[in-house]
Amino acid sequence: MIRLDKFIASATELSRKQVQRLAKQGFITVNSDIQKDTSIKINENDEVIVDGDLINAARPRYFALYKPQGYVCTNQDDEHPTVLELLDEPRKSTLQICGRLDIDTTGLVLISDDGQWNHKVTSPNKNQGKCYYVCLAGDISDEDIEILRNGVRLQGEPKPCKPAEITKLFSNELEITISEGRYHQVKRMFGAVNNRVVELHRKSVGKIELGDLQEGEYRELSAEEASLF
Repeated sequence: MIRLDKFIASATELSRKQVQRLAKQGFITVNSDIQKDTSIKINENDEVIVDGDLINAARPRYFALYKPQGYVCTNQDDEHPTVLELLDEPRKSTLQICGRLDIDTTGLVLISDDGQWNHKVTSPNKNQGKCYYVCLAGDISDEDIEILRNGVRLQGEPKPCKPAEITKLFSNELEITISEGRYHQVKRMFGAVNNRVVELHRKSVGKIELGDLQEGEYRELSAEEASLF
């Protein structure tokens, strides 16, 4: 059971106050009866019509987006464009960004309005690996790679990072997979071994990969993909 005003607001672009106003004007019916009390509880089998339009229950939405440089992972920002501006979707204010990327970092961002799903994606206890391509300012030694693989301690942190999976591509390029989401973690990890990240790109989260997406593009995850978390 769910309140009528909450049901309509979650399934449309209307606010609860707008729903209440429409109800008072007689524009809302529940099972063909005009309903002016938006605090009543309805169930999924009830037929709700607002100003002639049948309202279907909002279903959870799950998206994968290729974040370009220059965009921020927040719902609203006064200085920079946000990744939500790249989505051509209704009710964007209800969407949450699962695991943020810095403004200069590119790659995969997952977005959903399912709070429990978002928690499964971002919680370090779930051990969802996040794979990044990293280009460094200087060459990295095998000894430093072993330090990162074993769990490096970041400045100001009481506990070391969880061990990382690392594949060395070239002398200053790697793929690294981490299962935590500490603040600026990848950049700080390489800083801890006296190196600097000059390019950072997220390739995958869990088993979800960018695939054929181009910068700025997004796609809706399949039910099978969403169920992976």
